[in-house]
Amino acid sequence: MFDLRPVGYVIGLLVAVLGATMLVPLAVDLFYGNDHWPAFLESAVITGLTGGLIALACANGVEARLSIQQTFFLTTGVWLALPVFGAIPFVLGATEARYVDAFFEAMSGLTTTGATVFAGLDTMPKGLLLWRGLLQWYGGIGIIVVAMVFLPELRIGGMQIFRSESFDTFGKILPRATQIASRISGVYVALTGACAMAYLAVGLSPFDAIVHAMTTLATGGFANYDSSFGALGAGAEYVGALFMFLAALPFVRYVQFVAGNARPLWRDSQIRVFFALAVGLVLTVAVWKMFNSPLPQEEAFRKALFNVVSILTGTGYASDDYMLWGTFPVTLFFFIGLIGGCAGSTSCSIKVFRYQLLFASIRGQVRKIHTPHGLFQPRYAGQPVAEDVLSSVMSFFVYFVVTLGASSVLLGATGLDPTTALSGAAAALANIGPGLGDIIGPAGNYASLNDTAKWILSATMLIGRLELLAVYAILTVKFWRV
Repeated sequence: MFDLRPVGYVIGLLVAVLGATMLVPLAVDLFYGNDHWPAFLESAVITGLTGGLIALACANGVEARLSIQQTFFLTTGVWLALPVFGAIPFVLGATEARYVDAFFEAMSGLTTTGATVFAGLDTMPKGLLLWRGLLQWYGGIGIIVVAMVFLPELRIGGMQIFRSESFDTFGKILPRATQIASRISGVYVALTGACAMAYLAVGLSPFDAIVHAMTTLATGGFANYDSSFGALGAGAEYVGALFMFLAALPFVRYVQFVAGNARPLWRDSQIRVFFALAVGLVLTVAVWKMFNSPLPQEEAFRKALFNVVSILTGTGYASDDYMLWGTFPVTLFFFIGLIGGCAGSTSCSIKVFRYQLLFASIRGQVRKIHTPHGLFQPRYAGQPVAEDVLSSVMSFFVYFVVTLGASSVLLGATGLDPTTALSGAAAALANIGPGLGDIIGPAGNYASLNDTAKWILSATMLIGRLELLAVYAILTVKFWRV
């Protein structure tokens, strides 16, 4: 019989911790003299007590290790349970949001998607703005741990190729997760602090610097203003582009760098490919802007740099309405969002290493056609790639395309126009945030969508953030036959 108690214990503890952290925005509201703080007090009590009771009820079932089935369920369950409670401050607070909107915002935050249903951010209480930033910051560190600890062991989407990178955690998931998370968390906090200091240096207020540092390092994209980064100035755009890029690199490389081993950071093939992609795309769009807009060259380059890096890393900030740039950059942005950053980073989407493995497999097949009797083993980072890794990657691509198509059709069935349906599905599945068009483009938000579309998009965000197969696995009959 499937024992849910170990899973419930961990989820209960995390929900209780989430409730405790609601006291931080409560303190911020008190500091700024806002009368909004009781909403966070009520939310903290509800969330903390519920999480604590769940943990206590399941404490007698705690085991030294988790089974594969329990790990799959935990990986998905955490990302489903936390938005349920993370939505409460939006319902009880100044936004007085309906639960569907509050859940959408919380899911968007924790999956670091960055799609929002709220307008009037400029006048929103500081506590709620901080809460949005905290949700994304938690989601950013959480997905790094998932990518480094859980997904390689679950053989998800080719992630098993990084098992050696994640310190061989199989069979010892929770103890080793604590050790790995502590090392990565130190790097994550340090980079967030450095980003906040850089934002301060270019003129942001302390509050804006802290919140935007959290959402930048999480590659989340929640901003404190309806105009996103358009209100923050040129210096903030350069700082944001730098730290979005850094957040899209594998955090395990930073851990190795801090430990005195810089070589893996320079030699990682996915970092080199990602850097080349970023440079090439920025230059392409910058040249387009310089020749097709009246902006000064520096401003054209800066807008191209910031917005390309934002979409490529899946952050979703916008410093300009790029829907007005022309057909070429808009089309390019759609496909850029389907690339993503490196494995083991806070970025999202398909990720560079899967494209590397895909092209390595295609190259091997083409060579085999030319030389039928030859042996051509696909390689990654100079090492031969096992057949199960290639099979897992191909499965990921198939599921990604199928999920994108299904989500688009379902959104279209709710009455959305084709551009909104397709770009919204892609933005949710790849956890980018803004879509295309007048409704959900960089100058709009998701508030006007119908409730059914919001639930579909919320589910799509979850599926995309957890690399698709981790969610689909628990929906199969075979999964429950243990």
